Amino acid sequence: MHVLRKPYLLYLGDAVLKTDCKTAFGLRDWCRGDVLGEWSHPQGRVTLGLPRMSPQEAAAGGAGSIVIGVAPTGGQLPEHWQDDLEAALEAGLDVVSGLHTRLAAFARLRAAAERRGVRLIDVRHPTREFPVASGRKRSGKRVLTVGTDCALGKKYTALALTRALETLGEAATFRATGQTGILIAGSGIAMDALVADFVAGAAEMLSPDNQPDHWDVIEGQGSLFHPAYAAVTLGLLHGSQPDAIVLCHDPTRRTIEEYPDYPIPALAVAIDAYLRAGRLTNKAIRCVGISINSSELAETEWQAYRIGLERELTLPVCDPLRGGVALLAGALRDL
Repeated sequence: MHVLRKPYLLYLGDAVLKTDCKTAFGLRDWCRGDVLGEWSHPQGRVTLGLPRMSPQEAAAGGAGSIVIGVAPTGGQLPEHWQDDLEAALEAGLDVVSGLHTRLAAFARLRAAAERRGVRLIDVRHPTREFPVASGRKRSGKRVLTVGTDCALGKKYTALALTRALETLGEAATFRATGQTGILIAGSGIAMDALVADFVAGAAEMLSPDNQPDHWDVIEGQGSLFHPAYAAVTLGLLHGSQPDAIVLCHDPTRRTIEEYPDYPIPALAVAIDAYLRAGRLTNKAIRCVGISINSSELAETEWQAYRIGLERELTLPVCDPLRGGVALLAGALRDL
């Protein structure tokens, strides 16, 4: 397990889409006390609304690490970010990355880290091996957040649901499956960095046997409907053996983001697909509700959409950032 030096300076690179910066937004929203400020490449267009600080200013202010808060398609580190990251190393900051590219693969960064005695930390890459799945039924309860697409609220929903269950007096643990969740929780497994044969086995290890009334709230990854990332979604679903799923959705999307030839399915179709796939390892799996990212809807639009969807699906519909997920937590408590 990596021990990270806090507080963080969040690096946004030259991102132009907020959805590419979900790591940075997640850290800002869920561990604000560990975040000092933000920095970006001159071509960047995204801001977190935090103080803008150079690596030198952040180091002088007590920062311990610069965290790459961008998750570009493919998880590769652009060459032109190296100037900023080398400056951070020279300022005495560790560089923390959740990308597929290993930081040590860049000679400039490796030399700067050695010269200054600081670290290059890749939280996405596992430090141990995982077994293939056993399929054995484990004690305890599990809920998995799933989605109609990527980057639409699975992590936020899982974090909010964990807090809501705890508020109800339920024992609950957030189980991180991606780099941002790991940075927030301090532990977890980056599922999309594993060899496919071992994803389900890693999911079993992530949520081991527990007390009968304990909830593991498992952060979902990808989508069964994504032409690139469906494989990790299916492995995580099988290994998690969830008793319940929460479907996450952005109503403003018509197609998979960056894949215009792949339409978003109807929510009833999506629920059915997840339940049919999940029954391989848990025949009692059920959907307890819908989590909506309504950030692009006006309040009146959101309320009308929520009411209509609840009537259509006869399930509770929530937005974690617009009213919370108490209804979903209550549905889980009643299982």
